[in-house]
Amino acid sequence: MIKAPHQPGAAYDGSFIPSVQGLRAIAALSVLMDHFYDMPKGGMYDIPDPGFLPPLWSWLQSVINVGGHGVELFFMISGFLIPASLIRHGSLSRFFFDRVLRIMPVFVVLHLALFAIGPIVAYKFFRGIDLTSYLGIFAANLFFVQDALGLPIAQQNAWTLTYEWAFYIWFALTFSMWRAGGRLLAAPLILLGVACLMRWPITAFFCIGMLFSATGFRISIPGRLGLVAGLVCGAALYASLVLFHPFVGLIPGFLLFAMVLAPESGLGKALSTPALQYIGKISYSLYLVHPFVLFPLQVVGLKLVAAGVDRWLLWAAFIGLGLVLSLAASAISYELIEVRLRRLLDGAFRSTFFRPLKVGQSA
Repeated sequence: MIKAPHQPGAAYDGSFIPSVQGLRAIAALSVLMDHFYDMPKGGMYDIPDPGFLPPLWSWLQSVINVGGHGVELFFMISGFLIPASLIRHGSLSRFFFDRVLRIMPVFVVLHLALFAIGPIVAYKFFRGIDLTSYLGIFAANLFFVQDALGLPIAQQNAWTLTYEWAFYIWFALTFSMWRAGGRLLAAPLILLGVACLMRWPITAFFCIGMLFSATGFRISIPGRLGLVAGLVCGAALYASLVLFHPFVGLIPGFLLFAMVLAPESGLGKALSTPALQYIGKISYSLYLVHPFVLFPLQVVGLKLVAAGVDRWLLWAAFIGLGLVLSLAASAISYELIEVRLRRLLDGAFRSTFFRPLKVGQSA
């Protein structure tokens, strides 16, 4: 069993924090915004140019194009939540069981849909694919090892799940080794983590979340000043990731997350608004589902621009329809898959793998 560290009042206890939910919404919307810019160009899904992106000011293109770095926000959130989740579950098996229930249902449903429909519409790598390659890419993507094997990625946004699962496994093993044998036993895994930071610098953003999960440090700047300070740190984070090195982005990322976690900060209150709370709730579905929604709109837009339809009109329609349909599809995905299917799978399999907890025993 895993026991909580003896740091009363300091370490995060796993309670719900509305501002973190709101930050999830910003992260998902940020990636969506980036795809509103990339996909009209026609290249993202291997569809030839010219595309239907209208001529934009270069500064506006740069601003929109940083949206893909919303993934670093997700990494900070995971680094913050996962330690408390592991402690709360009390065992590695229960922790990973719930991680699978949280991550896999939406991913697997979309994975199956893509591999069923992809060959029919000749999507990307499915054109002219043989059965052996099809099965190999299917299995590699299902277990998130496509990059290691040099195979194509199927779901465009699912590459980040490889990082998420690697972090879950690394942290769970490191924490367990530390609790069992102290620093000496955990040292090889810690060194492995440092090596991963050097090889994949964006994984350093998990560390920001871990730091705040273990301490009570927060930055509370109330009112409009706090909101402006948060926006400045967010802009500095995105700019650092684009213009410099991810490690430079750790400084504004640290300051940003410290303000997000302060309940009375102006930024924290802004992130706790009802609209962002709902989008944050469906953010995982939004993150994975929206490319499936935008793809047919992209295909139609590319055909219409070839027929002479105005690019500004097409781009505006793509953004408007894409936003509405993506939110609607994500809400449906959340309700049917993340809630109902997950509840069904939980009821069907939990009792198979785990004995019922005794009265007073922590899950």
